[in-house]
Amino acid sequence: MNITEKSPEHWDAIVVGGGAAGLSAALMLGRARRRVLVVDAGEPRNRFAAHMHGVLGHEGVDPLELLRRGREELRQYDVTVRSGSVTVVRDSGVDEAGSGDGTNEGNAGDLTVEFADAAPATARALVVASGQTDELPDIPGLRDFWGSSVLHCPYCHGWEVRGSRIAVLGTSAMSAHQAQLVRQWTDDLVFLTAGSGAPDAEVAARLRARGVRLEESPVTSVLSEDGRLTGVSLADGPQIALDAIFAAPTARPHDRFLDGLDLERTTSPLGTVLAVDQFGATSHPRIWAAGNVANPGATVPVSMAAGSMAGGMVNMMLVNEDFDAATLAHDATGAPAEFWEGQYAGHGPRWSGAANATTAAVVGPLPVGSALELGCGEGGDAVWLAEQGWRVTAVDLSPTAVSRGAEAAATRGVADRVDWVSHDLTTWTTDERFDLVTSSFFHSPVELPRTQILRRAAEWVRPGGHLLLVTHVFESEADIPPWAMRPDTEGREGQGEHSAHGAAHPVLLTPTEEVAELALDPAVWEVVLEEIRPREAVGPDGIQTATVKDGVVMYRKRP
Repeated sequence: MNITEKSPEHWDAIVVGGGAAGLSAALMLGRARRRVLVVDAGEPRNRFAAHMHGVLGHEGVDPLELLRRGREELRQYDVTVRSGSVTVVRDSGVDEAGSGDGTNEGNAGDLTVEFADAAPATARALVVASGQTDELPDIPGLRDFWGSSVLHCPYCHGWEVRGSRIAVLGTSAMSAHQAQLVRQWTDDLVFLTAGSGAPDAEVAARLRARGVRLEESPVTSVLSEDGRLTGVSLADGPQIALDAIFAAPTARPHDRFLDGLDLERTTSPLGTVLAVDQFGATSHPRIWAAGNVANPGATVPVSMAAGSMAGGMVNMMLVNEDFDAATLAHDATGAPAEFWEGQYAGHGPRWSGAANATTAAVVGPLPVGSALELGCGEGGDAVWLAEQGWRVTAVDLSPTAVSRGAEAAATRGVADRVDWVSHDLTTWTTDERFDLVTSSFFHSPVELPRTQILRRAAEWVRPGGHLLLVTHVFESEADIPPWAMRPDTEGREGQGEHSAHGAAHPVLLTPTEEVAELALDPAVWEVVLEEIRPREAVGPDGIQTATVKDGVVMYRKRP
């Protein structure tokens, strides 16, 4: 398959963010044998710090070294990590591919992920671990020391500045709590309250009781000497000598790419973030979030734990979905009509309404006459044939699909040229004879006696007429478009292994195998086409494109 630059790949899960949370989620999913893509913008929140602390077994390690080790560990589980950023996530809302007119095939419930500098991709689940930006007060010199002497987490950095001259810079209602916390690490603490407002009398009394000084004058600048923070200047003139400053920044989560999904959010003194449950699940059934994008106060080990939990829960969701789909397919075996009606009736239109390009190209030169289409689906090919002047009988198992075809024919002004029939194809029969009997992509993930049906249909071709079969051909894994269900290329009809969504794989024969399988009498039938034709196909969201292969077999019934 030659995928164009616009063609996306399909993944079990896409993890947005390659920090501690994202890599932990990917590790769990990779070890669960899921196909995983990690997309990382390369700007972890803690990149300003030279060391991380409170991480068991990794005390004092450079946080970037932890991420390097994590990426290395993911390689053995075939997890793909790429540089880049996500711009938009869309809920594809499409259904699993099956038989029909061969266009716009997709998988139920997929998410489409668009990137700033790469082709879109689709996934069954998304883990958002894209982190946040820390927004500090606009005080000259403050950001210059962010991560070294201007700090936010005493558990991460308090030990390194213990016993020194420290200030807590008021930024929000959380600052009074932070001042009480930081007092554990030093006896020399000043609380600069201008940015948060003076604490109430009770809190102020508690702080003073432990020797914390309160300063109401605004900070005008951070002082330094030889690259080292030395203190702050106040608006009313004085300077305070300091060795470190703790500040609670405002959290700006990196989640704008989710805006179109209207996910639930929650607000805290640190900012507004995605609302998640204890497992990291958001209000969207296929999206989880972990790390600072959902919890601004999460340290490295907390983020790792949240990522691991989210990864495990995503896998469990996919496991349940696989079993649900497999059970549906198993229960439907022997009852394909019920299966396909369920596929159509539970959703809106599944197909584009356009004729398959290969079918149209082969039929175009034939003289117009009467046609029978087997497995017409929602009628894209049948309506096109009628528009070319053919008199068409279109048959499908699903009443819903047939009714949609009839609506399309009426809309396009050819209602009087198509007879629509909903019937079990294994028992439907007719006394009419046709100039063309055609079947495009007549495959089913539940057992259907395809060869038997086609042999019966061949009897309805009048002498001089044609039998046309157009199928997918997947000669290797590389030929499978990213949105298609995985076929069985070796087993017998309807008895392949299960796809990623649990349905059994239909057998896909090459044209040569098709001719051998049908075994039509050469004294009666002449094979006029037996070839593989490449064509450009479009995925269900109108964005995915790929070069796919169609198998074409056309017989002519000898006069």
